[in-house]
Amino acid sequence: MPLLSSRPRTPVPTPAAAPPNVLVLAVAGAVTVANIYFPQPLLAAVARGLAVPDRTAGLVASAAQTGYALGLLLLVPLADTARLRRLTRSLLAATSGALLAAAAAPNVLTLLFATLALSTTTVLPQILTPVAAALAGPERRGRVVGVIGLGLTLGSTLSRTVSGVVSDATGSWRTPYLVAAVATACLLWVLPRALPERLAGPGRPPVPYGRMLAGLPRLLGAHRDLRVPAFVGACVFAAYSVFWAALVFHLAAPPLGYGPGAAGLFGLLTVPAALASAYAGRLTDRYGAGAVGRGALGCVGLGLAVAGLAPGSPVALVAGAGLVVLGTSACQIANQARVLGLGREVAARCNTVFMLATFGGGALGSFTAVWLYGAYGWQATVLAAVGFTALGGLGGLSGLGIPGGPSRPIGLGAAFRSRSTSTCATAGTRKAGGTGPRSPQGDTMQEPAAFDLGALADEHLAKARAAAHGRSAHVVVHDGVLRQSVIALVSGMSLDEHNAPPAASLQVLRGRVELTASGRGEELAAGQLQMLPKERHGLTALDDAVVLLTAVND
Repeated sequence: MPLLSSRPRTPVPTPAAAPPNVLVLAVAGAVTVANIYFPQPLLAAVARGLAVPDRTAGLVASAAQTGYALGLLLLVPLADTARLRRLTRSLLAATSGALLAAAAAPNVLTLLFATLALSTTTVLPQILTPVAAALAGPERRGRVVGVIGLGLTLGSTLSRTVSGVVSDATGSWRTPYLVAAVATACLLWVLPRALPERLAGPGRPPVPYGRMLAGLPRLLGAHRDLRVPAFVGACVFAAYSVFWAALVFHLAAPPLGYGPGAAGLFGLLTVPAALASAYAGRLTDRYGAGAVGRGALGCVGLGLAVAGLAPGSPVALVAGAGLVVLGTSACQIANQARVLGLGREVAARCNTVFMLATFGGGALGSFTAVWLYGAYGWQATVLAAVGFTALGGLGGLSGLGIPGGPSRPIGLGAAFRSRSTSTCATAGTRKAGGTGPRSPQGDTMQEPAAFDLGALADEHLAKARAAAHGRSAHVVVHDGVLRQSVIALVSGMSLDEHNAPPAASLQVLRGRVELTASGRGEELAAGQLQMLPKERHGLTALDDAVVLLTAVND
């Protein structure tokens, strides 16, 4: 892209993830995510072994989803600034210990607390995914997220098969917990070596933990590319959890009467669908997350229809389960690739918001399935899953915009057209130079005006830090076809991609930003000036930053 810089500089390339590391991360993700799902085929056996009703045993699945959501909120944001290797070792050790406690649980209450603890600390998959996506760069982001997503899908799917087979072979629901503890502990000697020391670059100041957590709602409000995937992900995963949580009880009930092994076998039979879902990453890179997500939602709906219309047919149930797995996994890959494109500096936090919504939906789905199946049976449960899927489709089509709200994302072009109710300079500056009268159009300056650009940058940076949406924009010059705007963004905030004006430049006044165009990203620091490319482009603040945008329109 053409450059006009105030001093020579070298573009900062985005390093690519090494394929062996991506494979290690995918396997580690599969092993750790399995800890959330392998108890599902054991629920009937747990109910018999601990002498509790099926509904009570079903709370184990809800506790797993709830704990995972809690870990996403409290632990995953740490990956943006923490030492990844140390964090990984701590989480693996805690998860292994909680699995051992669950295996020895004397009653269902102890099992529930142990499940809550192990699922809270087994959130490594959602740390590994943003790490891999950040290292891969925008050109390969969807593909790498697809590989990691394939590992997560296989782990969640095959874990049901393994736990069911192990439980049948040993006659105890406790043995799968011991196997999971050993597998998780083995990662202590492998996974940390495959990770960089930190996700953020060297020399980046750490963000205080409280500030990270407090900023999560602001990220959700500021980015439509986070809001929409979060809502759709919650709905789709709720449907997925409704289906699988109820399927265990449906298979064990007459007329089918299958045991835990057969329930786990359904996971094995859906492996081809899980393998096929990895291609969703490539499709996302090529066609975009929206198109892939819509196709995935249709796949989930079709699978639920097949399973609901033939509840007594094992073949129909297997086909339906495969379609649900394919659609859910493809939808998550597409949505997650979209979310992780919002910026490396906030990758873990954006992923936290997305996955927190997703697994919050999963917890709701598991609870809904346990209650609804016990009260009304299989058909009503499938209808509930269809309802969640339809709700996700409606949310995706609507775009979940916030008309007139301050958190609506804006593009650079929109910033040029925005108007501010405040004057174009600080009070001290107006005394020195003042501004001329404004035209009826609102901004045209009819006589030269002087203003302190540094003071104006500091003023709007302070406003951005205080604003819920993390931005402040103000037109300082509008004279015919020429328009200049000062825009302040807090770290991690973005301006959506948009079409380029005929001619434009960007000067960084404070902090650092990343200018993206056609899948490329280039870092600019304070004092640097660059001509904007004549193609769609966007802007992300790497630190709290202020830029001066100058455009000449037709």
